[in-house]
Amino acid sequence: METESEPYVRLASLRQLHQVMADMNTARSLADTLQTVADGVVTALGYELACVNLVRPDGDLVVAAFAGNPAAEALITGRVGSRDSWERRLSMGETWGDLIFIPHTEGWILDDDDVPQWYTDGPAPRFEDEWHPSDRLFAPMYTPAAPGSGGACGELIGVLSVDRPRNGRRPGAWGREALQMYAFQAAIAISNARLRANMQRALVRLEREQQALRASEESFRQAFEYAPSGMAIAEMGGDQHGRILRTNDALCRLLGRPASAMRRYSFSDLVHPEDIGTLLRTSAEGGRAELRLARRDGTYLWVSLRNSVVADAADGPRFLLTHVEDIEDRKRRELQLAHRASHDSLTGLPNSAELRSRLSARLCRRPQSAQPAAVDAMDSGYAHAAFDADDHGFGYRPAGAESFDGYDHHVHTAAPEDDRDDGAKGLAVLFCDLDGFKSINDRFGHNAGDAVLIEVARRLSRQVRDGDTVARLGGDEFVILADGLGRADAADLAVRLRNEIIQPIRAEGRAVRVGASFGIGWAHCGMTADEVLKSADERMYVEKRSRPKQHRRAG
Repeated sequence: METESEPYVRLASLRQLHQVMADMNTARSLADTLQTVADGVVTALGYELACVNLVRPDGDLVVAAFAGNPAAEALITGRVGSRDSWERRLSMGETWGDLIFIPHTEGWILDDDDVPQWYTDGPAPRFEDEWHPSDRLFAPMYTPAAPGSGGACGELIGVLSVDRPRNGRRPGAWGREALQMYAFQAAIAISNARLRANMQRALVRLEREQQALRASEESFRQAFEYAPSGMAIAEMGGDQHGRILRTNDALCRLLGRPASAMRRYSFSDLVHPEDIGTLLRTSAEGGRAELRLARRDGTYLWVSLRNSVVADAADGPRFLLTHVEDIEDRKRRELQLAHRASHDSLTGLPNSAELRSRLSARLCRRPQSAQPAAVDAMDSGYAHAAFDADDHGFGYRPAGAESFDGYDHHVHTAAPEDDRDDGAKGLAVLFCDLDGFKSINDRFGHNAGDAVLIEVARRLSRQVRDGDTVARLGGDEFVILADGLGRADAADLAVRLRNEIIQPIRAEGRAVRVGASFGIGWAHCGMTADEVLKSADERMYVEKRSRPKQHRRAG
């Protein structure tokens, strides 16, 4: 009976194939096309489950459509399998024409790879061609071959995965041929859908560019082109948010870039890496920021940005109008003044005020018993909106990151236990006083003394880690802040620094030597910066008095 009815069954299947192929080629979008492909495998080819794995631009394959089982669809749709794993699958098993069949006797080694897959339950096969729950059947989909290629396959655009034929048997010759033909037609339909989608996006981009051009020409051409300060119009919203559409001559001259090149950038492409956060926090409507922009020659220029929003019409597209003003001279003077105020003019090291500022930033004066409640309060989320004077931008700041009672949100600094080296780490404060420095000033003059101080500062800076602070407290006194040290580490650092300092120093044409005495103090919350420095100073004098005078410096 089955043999007699087979021609009729095949004719019905062909009619269904014809209908689903027509549906594939008339779908309105790429997503509809992919789902129609998956549905057609189930309705026309007689499989219980079907999955469309689509190649992404990066080469990996994403589950783009699924049919036959809502639970499996929710489990794996949108998940990604690596290209390497897929290449492995398509290179093993049995080849049925263009199809790849991996029987359960081989497929178990794929259970742990990253390709999204589903599992169906069922008994083991009772006869040779019965479908096993772990059998896998793949139909690769390739773009149509280019003319003159000799019929070779084009580029892989996806893979159809099918599972559990309804008759419970592995597909025969006709079933394999039907699936192979279907995958070929599906590849054509997907390629055409992608082409239509790309054309639609291109038309949308073209229309946006035309609207931006009309807006700038009709509303701002005169004021924009001849403004004495730099001006730019950028897209607002959408995938191209922030892309520069037009610049005036003043901005091009300011950055040394032609207008044609500026249209390839957004301000985020041009801003200095350290100022990107400032730019992102700057409000689009009335926002202001001071930051650095890259010039064509690779240098950076300090500018002031001021934003405003304009619209092409009442309900038309919105654009970002940015005024750019050169503030390089003012900013340079401000930075120079700030540096002079916080650094020693002779050695270039942080001065006493900057040292105390950095040390105070690590300490708090809150009672220890109040710390847990304070930490809980600071962890409660974003609570205060404030203007960040350092970043010159508007934004929300986490509560406790700089709370209004003057305390920082930080891990409390604690010192290692006295006279114990139990592995505890802390913020070491090394107070250094030069031995024999006064005699150099007296014998060879202050120029020689200055040369010694400059060289000692250089040697100290060379011996510490990135992130440590070397400061000149005044005269021949230096302080080193080194975080994360134990007592033995701090002692070793002091020995290294002393050995470096006592090496001969060339000053005023002669070699001179100075010694150094070090006192090691420890900073912890509950102390002031002055208390920490005083403790280290006292320990330095204890160390200095403990050595005979003739041994305090070498040479």
